[in-house]
Amino acid sequence: MYLAYVLNPERGAADLLLAGFADRLLGAGVPLAGVVQYNSGGAAEGCVCDMDLRLLPEGGVIRISQSLGAGSSGCRLDTSALEGAVGAVEPLLDRAPALLMINKFGKHEAEGRGFRPLIGEALGRGIPVLLGVNDSNLPGFLAFAGDLAEELEHDPAALDAWFARVHSADATAA
Repeated sequence: MYLAYVLNPERGAADLLLAGFADRLLGAGVPLAGVVQYNSGGAAEGCVCDMDLRLLPEGGVIRISQSLGAGSSGCRLDTSALEGAVGAVEPLLDRAPALLMINKFGKHEAEGRGFRPLIGEALGRGIPVLLGVNDSNLPGFLAFAGDLAEELEHDPAALDAWFARVHSADATAA
């Protein structure tokens, strides 16, 4: 089982790192499943950004944020949209992708929902998983992953090296 994560050093940094990695792998013809996040809007409009998930590999987009109005401070995650993204990714595991990428193990996953069951399903099928984690959700992620998770440096070369190692180990085992 291969489960790796990158910590998010600042808001949106892991999203960009994972999206760039997904684009490189897709460009090389690597079969992927999962989601990467893109944030738009925000500072220019004087509000927080919109959060969109790009489905891998086809590229459909699902908005997972909801507008709560000016001055609101509640959670903007649209949990129904997030569960819709999970439902869109789940059948892709039957294609035996080389990697399942999840933009973030967030509060929803720490509570046992969201992509958490799908992560377990992928690992059970021998599909490597790579995801982002922020500091506030790290304890919940580590409680879920136990000693199975490997932290990777927040660096494109570290992701490339990890995938090359995992991919060659899978090829050797086959």
